Amino acid sequence: TIVELIDAHDGFQAIVDVIATRSKPRLVALMTLVTFFLSAVIDNLTTTIVMVSLLRKILGDREERMLIVGLVVVAANAGGAWSPIGDVTTTMLWIGGQITVSALVEHTFLASVVCAALPAIAVAMRLKGPIVPPENPHENQNFTRSPIERNVVLGLGIGSLLFVPVFKTATHLPPFMGMLCGLGVMWVVTELIHSGKDEAEKGLLSVNHALRKIDTPSMLFFLGILLAVGALESVEVLHGVAGWLDRTIGDADVVNIVIGLLSAVIDNVPLVAASMGMYSLEQFPQDHTFWVFLAYCAGTGGSALIIGSAAGVAAMGLEHIAFGWYLRRVSALALLGYLGGAGVFLLQRFLLGG
Repeated sequence: TIVELIDAHDGFQAIVDVIATRSKPRLVALMTLVTFFLSAVIDNLTTTIVMVSLLRKILGDREERMLIVGLVVVAANAGGAWSPIGDVTTTMLWIGGQITVSALVEHTFLASVVCAALPAIAVAMRLKGPIVPPENPHENQNFTRSPIERNVVLGLGIGSLLFVPVFKTATHLPPFMGMLCGLGVMWVVTELIHSGKDEAEKGLLSVNHALRKIDTPSMLFFLGILLAVGALESVEVLHGVAGWLDRTIGDADVVNIVIGLLSAVIDNVPLVAASMGMYSLEQFPQDHTFWVFLAYCAGTGGSALIIGSAAGVAAMGLEHIAFGWYLRRVSALALLGYLGGAGVFLLQRFLLGG
């Protein structure tokens, strides 16, 4: 809803003007870079929603836009893997005492960069020709928004999104409550800004209008996936899978890589929770490479399938990307980045003697 409200006020146009380019490779690089660092500050789901909204205003070709949206999913997951607040699993490991912020950033940043960069380079080399902008990038063109209105709503919106992890850490309340607090502030401010306008224009710029534009089927699909995974967790199937991996494979590095790949099918949160229950801090002390590598693998492995992460499911709903299309066009690129980043992590550990 916050993103929809910013979009209704053309707030993203300020960012579009900054990253506007006629070169497709440059667009790929900019979208990947912005997504990677933004998802380290706010969660990868919100980052994906914001970046897809931006991309719709820049690129008109649907096939190319879906391909870059796939890169956004990969970059959002990679960006969240090296930040303690960028992904639920890294937050779990951080709060649980398995990792510290300094160790997480030191050991996973380079691997996460490679994970996002390899697919982006592959796509940038493939896309040719000038960018074709969308035919109608702006809605509600009968009404104009002043630069002050756009910037105020954009600033409030981004501030509300950045406020969520701070709110969660300070109050220990669910993140959605922080999001609702931010939305409430935006609601009051936008009502004050548009108090002197006629009802037709106010209606298009109101929170009520933004709420009506929410993609309910996609939300229900996402809820269905969470319920299915929750059912598996309740009957302890996921804990059994984690135990089977430990007994069958044995090698901790390979177990982490497989957990990352499994997170493309099964939610990474219960897999990480099961790993935290299986391995004690006596066996693997705080900041042991097992925990740090687990944070990387669980955070980035879900990009292999579009249903493997919250960012992927959001992109699926926003751009109506088919599961099969993503599997054919993006999954191999995501695996390339995932395995490349894992290789860099292991090489870095070998060279530094970690």
